[in-house]
Amino acid sequence: MNKTGNDRVIMGIDPGTNIMGYGIIQQKNKELTLLTLGVLKLGNIPDQPEKLKKIFSFNLELIETYKPDEVALEAPFYGKNVQSMLKLGRAQGVAMAAALYRGLPIYEYSPRKVKQSITGRGAASKEQVAEMLIRFLKIVERPQHFDATDAVAVAVCHYFQKDLTTGTEKYSGWKAFISQNQDRIK
Repeated sequence: MNKTGNDRVIMGIDPGTNIMGYGIIQQKNKELTLLTLGVLKLGNIPDQPEKLKKIFSFNLELIETYKPDEVALEAPFYGKNVQSMLKLGRAQGVAMAAALYRGLPIYEYSPRKVKQSITGRGAASKEQVAEMLIRFLKIVERPQHFDATDAVAVAVCHYFQKDLTTGTEKYSGWKAFISQNQDRIK
């Protein structure tokens, strides 16, 4: 891809050990385009180490195909089931390792921060996040899994946070984006 100073590709990941969501967006100046989104289903792999190997190799494939400049991940939320948290942390770590292996910078965002930046509410539902993304990115085919839209949301959240020219925060959330982009509202 021919990239200029204000162009970048952001890969978003919603880590999971049964379903991992991914979404890749491209920024050209102020315009965002969805390149791809989907899920990696891992439920049929009974062995935990094999799941981790699949997550690593799949993320490397995405990186080699789409050549992202940055990777944004949803940070694990804190649950009561310690075993589930451990498995989720491993999945996240393996996804991070794939990005690091290719020399990509990694950014983490809490689920609340992601929801806040997309909908304006940190307690928004997955359905609300998906609907905002469908409208904002003009997604034609409705994704079957919220894991995919969650991953796109992480990538868009990262876009809202980081200004390429100064490296500082670009938008504090959806409302700030709208106020600074009135020309894009129809």
